[in-house]
Amino acid sequence: MSRYLKLAALLLLASCGGGDFSAPRNLDDACDIVRERPKYYAAMKRSERRWGIPIAVQMATIHQESKFIGNARTPFRYALGVIPMGRQSSAYGYSQALDNTWDEYRAETRNRGAKRDRIEDATDFMGWYMDGTTRKLGLSKSDARNQYLAYHEGRTGYARQSYNSKSWLMSVAANVDARAALYNAQLTACRKN
Repeated sequence: MSRYLKLAALLLLASCGGGDFSAPRNLDDACDIVRERPKYYAAMKRSERRWGIPIAVQMATIHQESKFIGNARTPFRYALGVIPMGRQSSAYGYSQALDNTWDEYRAETRNRGAKRDRIEDATDFMGWYMDGTTRKLGLSKSDARNQYLAYHEGRTGYARQSYNSKSWLMSVAANVDARAALYNAQLTACRKN
């Protein structure tokens, strides 16, 4: 009997681990995202109050980086098409923060327990990073296009204008900007209702 009790306890413990990292159902409607995941909105609102980065800019960046999948990772690289060589980068979570940048955020904010797959921490990280970009590069906090370019390329890369040689990235940044405008209009409308 005790063997079955141990197995049941182990199964119960295993079921408590992990979280729901799936994306919301309708990523094209900010109001639907907020209704389905009010925790996301609360996290982004806190980040907006703390760092001044508009919710729509945060949402559009998260959409581009992870499609709101909490445990998103970059794909594997393969040698000769079949031998796994590790992931393309250390980017992980909602914000796709790299290991070194995440460690810098945790040290600077004294948030040692922060996790990239927790929406509250991911949005705070994003606000922290974009606020730093505004201070160091003078970009507007509501400029989704340029904030995204600096987020993707790093502040040094942005200052060197490394994005100019990447037409695909310029297109992605334009999409982020358009999505931020769309999300902003949708959030304004659903707040009125």
